[in-house]
Amino acid sequence: MLGTIVNVLTIILGTLLGTALKNRFDEKIKNTVMQGLSLTVMVIGISMAVKTENMLVLTLSVVIGGIIGELLKIEERLDGLGRKLEARFTDESGSFTRAFVTASLMYCVGAMAVLGSIQSGLNQNYDILFVKSLLDGTTAIVFSSTMGIGVAFSAIPVLLYQGAITLAASSVKDLLTASVITEMSAAGGLLIFGIGINMLNTKVTIKVGNLLPAIFAAIPLAIILAGLS
Repeated sequence: MLGTIVNVLTIILGTLLGTALKNRFDEKIKNTVMQGLSLTVMVIGISMAVKTENMLVLTLSVVIGGIIGELLKIEERLDGLGRKLEARFTDESGSFTRAFVTASLMYCVGAMAVLGSIQSGLNQNYDILFVKSLLDGTTAIVFSSTMGIGVAFSAIPVLLYQGAITLAASSVKDLLTASVITEMSAAGGLLIFGIGINMLNTKVTIKVGNLLPAIFAAIPLAIILAGLS
């Protein structure tokens, strides 16, 4: 749980700092910092993806995961849920709840939250969650500088969401071999790379949400292909 606890603390601290510096950020500084962070995320994703031991597993994981994600319409459902929650709470509670909902969705929905929590539970590897903490803390500063203190309370669903994944992963640790974990990490790395591309706000948008099942599709594929080899 160390990675998740650090993540929660950086969100809270980032919000406090952003609130204190509210409306003092130049737009050019915001853009430059976010571009730099996006490049860092892309490097992290690629460094994970190239560690695959079987390119066929990685390829099939992305293909099968993408098909499952499209059939389940994960991206559309997440977007729809976000719009409904934001519209509902904005009407009832105003800017505080809007900040809470927006930040919660931003921090909980993503490959880094899922994969980082899994790695934390499986082998106490906190690298992804530590990087995510830096990203979340930085964005918390930016968000709270415009939306207010409500961003800090998004730390609550982050703790519950990532904590649950971490505990679930640790309970099945013995069932996941080193090769399976490697392929899950490789698939997740590609998704993290996609997040980096999306952060650049270019015309190209990767449906990372619909590709999330690729991380879990890697499990049976790695086991099956390992048994055939």
